[in-house]
Amino acid sequence: MPGFLTTLDALALAVFVACWAGYAAVVDRVPSIRRRSVIHAMDEHRRRWLVAAVPKDNRIADVAIVGNLMASTSFLANTCIFILGGSVALLASPEVGRRVLGAMPFAEAALTDGGWEVRVLLLLMIFVRAFFDLTWALRQFNYGSILLGGLGRTEAALPAAEVAAQVINRAARHFNTGLRAYYFGLAVLAWMVHPVALMLASVWVVRELHRREFRSAVQAALSRAG
Repeated sequence: MPGFLTTLDALALAVFVACWAGYAAVVDRVPSIRRRSVIHAMDEHRRRWLVAAVPKDNRIADVAIVGNLMASTSFLANTCIFILGGSVALLASPEVGRRVLGAMPFAEAALTDGGWEVRVLLLLMIFVRAFFDLTWALRQFNYGSILLGGLGRTEAALPAAEVAAQVINRAARHFNTGLRAYYFGLAVLAWMVHPVALMLASVWVVRELHRREFRSAVQAALSRAG
C-alpha cells in the first residue's frame, strides 16, 4: 500500500470502482435489464421520430431537435475543460485545497501531498473520460444531422432513417455515459473530505442513477407510451 493511501482509502476507492464499473456493466451490458431503462425507451422513440421524418416536406423542427441535443452536449463538454483546468491548478497548489479542507470539522486530518494528488488525479481521469464521451456524442449527433438532411421522402428512405436512428441513439448512449461520469466525479469530491464519505457518495450515486433510469415517473410514462 502506498504511504499516502491508508487502508480505508483503498477500501473507499475499491467501493467507488465497484459501484461505477458494476452499475455500467449491469445496465449497459445485460439486455434484459437495459430493456427496462429510460435509455432503452428513448432509443425506440428516437427511432420512431426519424422514421416519421421521412415523408415530411419541412424538417426545420427535426433539425432544431438535433441542434438542441448538440447544444446540451457541447455545454457539458465545454464544462469539462473548465473542470480539468481547475483540477490542474489544484495539483499545482495542493496547500490551498488542503487548507480549505482543514477548516472543515469532519474532514480527514493530516492529508498528505500524495493523498491529495491521488484524489485530484482521479478527478482528472474521470473528466477526461467524460470529455471524450461527450465530444464523441457531439460528433455522432453531427453525423445524425447530416443523415437526417439526406433522407428521401419515399418509403425507399426508411432504411436510411433506421441508420440515422442508430447513429443518434449511439450518440445519446455516449452522452449518457459522459453524464454518468459527472455524477461519479461529484462522488469523488466527497473523498476530499473523508474516505467514508466517498463510499457513501458512491452508493448514493448508484441509488440515484437506478431510481432515475428505472423507477422514475419519466421511465413509467415512456414505457406506457412505448
